[in-house]
Amino acid sequence: MIIDCISDLHGHQPKLAGGDLLLVCGDLTASNKAIQYMRFFEWLSKQEYKKKIFISGNHDGEAMSQFDWGKDVEYLFDSGTEFEGLKLWGSPWTPTFLNWHFMKDRGDPIKEKWDLIPEDTDILITHGPPFGVQDFVDSRTGCQGCEVLRDTILRIKPRLHVFGHIHESPGVCLFNDILCVNASIMDEHYKPKNKPVRIEYDGVKFKQIKGD
Repeated sequence: MIIDCISDLHGHQPKLAGGDLLLVCGDLTASNKAIQYMRFFEWLSKQEYKKKIFISGNHDGEAMSQFDWGKDVEYLFDSGTEFEGLKLWGSPWTPTFLNWHFMKDRGDPIKEKWDLIPEDTDILITHGPPFGVQDFVDSRTGCQGCEVLRDTILRIKPRLHVFGHIHESPGVCLFNDILCVNASIMDEHYKPKNKPVRIEYDGVKFKQIKGD
């Protein structure tokens, strides 16, 4: 199985190779405008995957609800689905920062959302990262991931966790046997400099396919 992971499009339309499963981890738009969703769904409809799954990010809101995104596309909002025997769960929430969408205060408020994640989740899709995992911003700001999300994934142990939100730390790492992917295509200057992350699943393990 070939899984492509992207996040933080902010209106950009990356070129994708196609495969089995596409995961889009939020910030589909730059400013939550209907025309931006229209362009996103037009682009998404042309991508050649058996299944396309997306969640919202802090730059997205409720404007997307007026669109019909097609039978091979699924929107997850504190909800789950299955694909070829794998159980997936998607959630848009990140710790509160300024006045954006889908944010909860750290601690108990956001914990209510993470407590919804089923124990048997294979692939977890969130907009933001767990604390200390592909979430470093700079020497002044430090790590900005969610501490409670970190505790949650250590408890439930999804095999693959895909997210974005922190543009400064794209990439893949293994964290306590969980393959973690920051799939942001934007850099810290909102330039689309990062490539989509391609993952292979052989029925047992998930691993990154490294390109040129």
